[in-house]
Amino acid sequence: IPKLIADAKATVLFSTDTFLQGYARAAEPGAMATIRFVIAGAEKVKDATRAMYSKAGTKILEGYGATECSPVLACNIPGREKDGTVGALLPGIVSRLEPVDGITVGGRLVVRGPNVMAGYILADQPGVLVPAKDGWHDTGDIVEIDERGLVSIKGRAKRFAKLGGEMVSLAAVEAMVSALWPDSNHVVINVSDPRKGEQLILVTDKVGADRDSLQKHARAQGMPELWVPRTI
Repeated sequence: IPKLIADAKATVLFSTDTFLQGYARAAEPGAMATIRFVIAGAEKVKDATRAMYSKAGTKILEGYGATECSPVLACNIPGREKDGTVGALLPGIVSRLEPVDGITVGGRLVVRGPNVMAGYILADQPGVLVPAKDGWHDTGDIVEIDERGLVSIKGRAKRFAKLGGEMVSLAAVEAMVSALWPDSNHVVINVSDPRKGEQLILVTDKVGADRDSLQKHARAQGMPELWVPRTI
């Protein structure tokens, strides 16, 4: 891909964080120098990835979508952007945030607009189009929307754990771990716990990963002890 970019003198690249990291490592010096903007989606863009591309003068514009929404919902654009957000919702999209028990800021994003699908065809009703209720599509994502209308994704509703009555985003914990050990792969899962309701487990390919280092890093980031996986 970097060679094709160099040959075509491409100025815009659409990709995901994982592939962007791979391109940056594989590229010959200057091979991607013509890229002005990267539009990234499908997964959260890591700070390390932004740093890789900013050194070359390339700006990463993070966006967000869903298959049911044709598929783009939001995207940062030059002049109205903020790292760590996915930008503002596209024109014509109406949204509401439904409250989620245990989450005090933000809510579950539900959208309606001309880009939303006509409906699902379900396995138990072949050939029957089941429309979204009143045209609203439940994204299943927990988000915050700031005063500028920029959307921050806190995680999938299914990827929150309830620990001692507090909702904890598994994606946020993964991001915290990735900041400590950026060259390894990490997944955080939740399992039932008789005392706190649920507990977190970190699955990682980091050799020698230890909880003490993780605790110190979380403390330095201002994250509560509750967010540190109990088991690695």
